[in-house]
Amino acid sequence: MAVWDDLVGQARVEEQLAAAARDADVLVTAQAAGEPAPEASKMTHAWLFTGPPGSGRDTAARAFAAALQCVSPDRALGGAPGCGFCDGCHTALIGTHADVEVVRTDLLSIGVKETRELVRRAQLSPAGRRWQVIVLEDADRLTEGAANVLLKAVEEPAPRTVWLLCAPSLEDVLPTIRSRCRHLTLSTPSVQAVADLLIRRDGIEPEVAQAAARATQGHIDRARRLATDERARARRAVVLKLPMRVGDVGGGLRAAQELVDAAAEDAKQVAEEVDVKETEELKAALGAVQGGRMPRGTAGAMKELEDRQKRRRTRTQRDSLDLALTDLTGFYRDVLAVQLRAASPLANEDVRDALETIARDTTPERTLRRIEAVLACRAALDRNVAPLLAVEAMTMELRD
Repeated sequence: MAVWDDLVGQARVEEQLAAAARDADVLVTAQAAGEPAPEASKMTHAWLFTGPPGSGRDTAARAFAAALQCVSPDRALGGAPGCGFCDGCHTALIGTHADVEVVRTDLLSIGVKETRELVRRAQLSPAGRRWQVIVLEDADRLTEGAANVLLKAVEEPAPRTVWLLCAPSLEDVLPTIRSRCRHLTLSTPSVQAVADLLIRRDGIEPEVAQAAARATQGHIDRARRLATDERARARRAVVLKLPMRVGDVGGGLRAAQELVDAAAEDAKQVAEEVDVKETEELKAALGAVQGGRMPRGTAGAMKELEDRQKRRRTRTQRDSLDLALTDLTGFYRDVLAVQLRAASPLANEDVRDALETIARDTTPERTLRRIEAVLACRAALDRNVAPLLAVEAMTMELRD
C-alpha cells in the first residue's frame, strides 16, 4: 500500500507530491555521495496545503512527509519513494518517526510559546539523515505573534528542514508566509470516492458507507464518524428535526437551548476522558505527596493546565456546534434543491418527507434567507459571540 492510498480524489496533488518526493530523494542521494545537487528540482522547503474541510489536507501532508522519509531498497531500482511498507514510511504514518513532527491543536489558537518550540525543533539536523519535517495541521489557528515567529523560520530555513502547513484557504495564512510556500489546492472528493474508501479501508458495509458519504457530502472524517459512531448518527437526527420545531418563538428557543446543551455535553465527555488523566500525570510529574497535596511552587503549572483544559472545552463545544450548523445548512440546501427541482442528489435522503414538507410550505427566497441565517450564526460563533445568544438569534430567523 503506497502512502498516497488514503488521499481520495486528489490525482493532481498526488502527482505533484510524488514528483517532489522523487526529486527530494535524488537530492539526498547526491549529497550522501558527495555529488553536486541537481539544478532543477520540484522539491522546496515550505508547502501550503489548502482546501475545504474534509478534503484531506492533513492526509496529503502526512503522506508527503512519509514519502520524504522512505528508505525502500526499490528506490535504487527506479521505484518511487512512498512505498508505505518500509520503516521510514510506516513510522512516519503512525506518528513515531524521529524526524517527523505532526502538530495539531485542540485549542482555539496556537501561541508564540508553542511556535518557538517548533522553530527550535526545525533547526535540528535530521536523525535519519534524510529530512526534518514539521507538519502544522492548523496553520490558520496561529496567532499574529506566532505567525511572525514562524515567518522567520520559513524565510531562513535550516538545511534539510521541510515545513508542511495546512489551512482551509490562502486567506487564513499571512501573505508573507504563503508567498514563501509552494501552494497546493485540494478539492472536495466525490461521494462515491469517499464511500469506496470507507468500504476498502474501514470495512464498512456498502449501504452504510454510501449513506454516510452522501450525508456529509464528501467530508472524509465526518463520513467515517457517522458510519461508525451511533452517537454521531443520533445527534445528526436531532439536528435535522430542528427545522420542524421552530415554527413559534417557544419552540425555537427550546431547540436552541437543546442544541447548545448537546454541544456542551460533547465537550464534557471529551473532558472526562482526557482531563483527569492529564491532571494525574502532571501531579505525579510534579511530585505530589500522599493525599494529593502538591509541593510548593507547583501552583502555576497546575493553573496553566486548568486554563488549557478550559480552552479545549470551549473549542470542543464550538466545533460540535459548527458540525450541527453544517448539517443544518445541508438540510436547507436540499430544501432548495426540491423547490427548484434540481437534478442533483439529496444529501439528506433519509428525511425526504421533512424536506418536501418545508419545500411545499415556503419559497426558494425564504429558504435562501434561512441558509444565510445559519451562516451568520457560524460567523457569530467565530467572533466569540455567546453560543446560546448566537443560536437563539438563528432559530428566530428560521421561523416561518
